[in-house]
Amino acid sequence: MNTPPSATIDAATDKVPAAPERRRRAPPLSLAAWKQFVSVAKPYWLGDQKKTAWSLLLLLIVLMLVETKLAVMLNNQAGEMTSALAGKNGDRFWTAVRACLLTLAFAVPVYAFYYYMRDLFANQWRRWLTGRFLDGYLKGRKYYALGADSEIDNPDQRISEDINTFTGRSIHFLLIFLGSIMQLVAFSAVLWSISHLLVGVLAVYAITGTVVALYVFGNPLIHLNFWQLRREADFRFSLMRVRENAESIAFYRGEAQERAHIDSRFETVIQNFARLIRKQRSLNLFQRTFSQLTLVLPGMILAERVLSGELEVGRAVQAAGAFTAVLAAVGVIVENFESLSRFVAGIDRLQALSKLVLPEGAIKDDGQQAGIQTQPGKHLALESVTLHPPRSDRVLIKELSLSLKPGDALLITGDSGCGKSSLLRAIAGLWQTGSGTIHRPPLEAFFFLPQKPYLQAGTLRSQLIYPSAECSLSDEQLLDILEQVHLPCLAERVGGLDAVNDWEKLLSVGEQQRLAFGRVLVQKPGIVILDEATSALDSANEASLYERLRASGATLISIAHRAAVLRHHTHVLHLTGEGGWEVHEASSYQFDGPIDPSRGKMTDTQPVAA
Repeated sequence: MNTPPSATIDAATDKVPAAPERRRRAPPLSLAAWKQFVSVAKPYWLGDQKKTAWSLLLLLIVLMLVETKLAVMLNNQAGEMTSALAGKNGDRFWTAVRACLLTLAFAVPVYAFYYYMRDLFANQWRRWLTGRFLDGYLKGRKYYALGADSEIDNPDQRISEDINTFTGRSIHFLLIFLGSIMQLVAFSAVLWSISHLLVGVLAVYAITGTVVALYVFGNPLIHLNFWQLRREADFRFSLMRVRENAESIAFYRGEAQERAHIDSRFETVIQNFARLIRKQRSLNLFQRTFSQLTLVLPGMILAERVLSGELEVGRAVQAAGAFTAVLAAVGVIVENFESLSRFVAGIDRLQALSKLVLPEGAIKDDGQQAGIQTQPGKHLALESVTLHPPRSDRVLIKELSLSLKPGDALLITGDSGCGKSSLLRAIAGLWQTGSGTIHRPPLEAFFFLPQKPYLQAGTLRSQLIYPSAECSLSDEQLLDILEQVHLPCLAERVGGLDAVNDWEKLLSVGEQQRLAFGRVLVQKPGIVILDEATSALDSANEASLYERLRASGATLISIAHRAAVLRHHTHVLHLTGEGGWEVHEASSYQFDGPIDPSRGKMTDTQPVAA
């Protein structure tokens, strides 16, 4: 019963204060960034979708080869037209025009089909990768663990937006780099046949530009984009909280404080973006200078040969076009550096999430082996369970042992913050920090009724059968269940079982709690856990619903502060604080008075039932 509290928890909610945020830095354009990309992308290319992935990629490469060949042909015909005009040769000019139009007749459909297939490919990859992350996010209730983990911010944004960016940009950059290689090979041959000097100048120019872009603008832009993504998500989340808690804020008249909180989030967005656009301004100046000089360089180098008559004007135009195409190929990093830096920042966020939710990436926590163990059992039993909050050494409950037989009903009482809800989390497997063993049936046998029921977007039928997606009960049976929980006119009032409404706003808290009891009657679980589940009900409704649960034969575990619920339970677990606990027979327990020591008090090691 003596516990050295080395960490505090919120007395009202049993929540552990969030750990200080760990500042993380996005990786630069380096081998580490490449490894992060591979770890996220590899399962799609080597897994069950590999045939589709490689087939689509092969089709895109073929389309790129055709497009590149057509681009070279168009460049050659542009040179022919220029030479024909310079030589005042009409036949040659119109022949070149006809060839150019014929080439365009093939080039335009190929161009359109290529971009359609690229976007289709990205969309299919997004569907597969999003499904994979959602499977990992929802499996094993990892979404709950991530909600309490301050290391991962906004997992919803990472799944909805960062995956979309990842797949779209991955395909985009992959094809850009492959296209650049094809363009480099195709136009280098043209350029080499015209001027060896021009090829040498081009190589030096492109290498210099790429090195400057990487080392001067690289890491700062990536880090700024990484933090911009995070701060935009935090700002959006602060607005979502206002929408989700609108009624509470309105009752408190808390608009001023909410505005101050939103302003502080928005200010970090603006400040980071100001630094980002200043760095982007410098990059834009460099990129513009880098690209515009290509208009002058080929002419400067070839001018003497053209003026001397050694080289036709059309060949110079061909050389200028080839120079621009090759420079675009070798300078692809410079031209796409802004979007590439945002892409790398997004990869880091996605890879961090994958480590926690995907099977092959999840980090095994060996410390869990020393935590509370869960073993299958025919009924619920706790064996020497000691419970701590996550990331805290404070003992909420110490060496608790009890056993519940089918049909038993346990009422948990105690002061606020003593660990009542925390014990329910441990029984449900959400908290494992501590020691001891919990024997329990499969989680499918449990049904949890919180103080404020969760109501999803959907029909009245979906609310009643939740968490099941389908139900074998007829409409008449569902309507009868609504009547049993004292909502006989609800379906008629809202427009039937298939009516869709905003149920949280339409129904009072008392109606929501009665609807939640209807879910129990639909599911017929073996164990029902009620956490202040009747707090908004009058005594008559409360008594009636408890009697229905008791009549069903289910085992009940309740948290409540009303003396009236005592008669619906067989035993009381009283948490005394600092890890201490007492178990009493319900018939001898008094909420606001002393316990008769001669009637039914049990020791700290005696189970409720053998």
